[in-house]
Amino acid sequence: MKRNEENFSLTNTTKGKLPSLPFSEMKNAVLGKSYILSLVFITEQKSKELNSTYRKKNKGANVLSFPLSKKEGEIFICVAVAKRQCKDFDKTWQKFVGFLVIHGMLHLKGYDHSSIMESLEKKYDQKYLSRN
Repeated sequence: MKRNEENFSLTNTTKGKLPSLPFSEMKNAVLGKSYILSLVFITEQKSKELNSTYRKKNKGANVLSFPLSKKEGEIFICVAVAKRQCKDFDKTWQKFVGFLVIHGMLHLKGYDHSSIMESLEKKYDQKYLSRN
């Protein structure tokens, strides 16, 4: 696990390589510098376990967000599910992972699926993912 001065940690529990994205910069823009975020990339089996335990759904999820407090949370991204779904969203795998991270952070910030959330996703997508 890597933690830096931006209150951000990144853990990859998969064997694959992660996309090169400005995760810490994205976190600071969406959640603020003082927010403590743990971003974890997990296998489909682990995603299925978490989704079953916390959402009573018996399948892997592309992203799961867990607020721990008003100033701390965790996001879990399932690499395998993201790789399968990226074409459905007309995005490259790298851009889709970035989108999922933004989506998860907006949930941590308290947003539910809505036009406001979609508008914010587009804003951050353009700022951080359009250039990659």
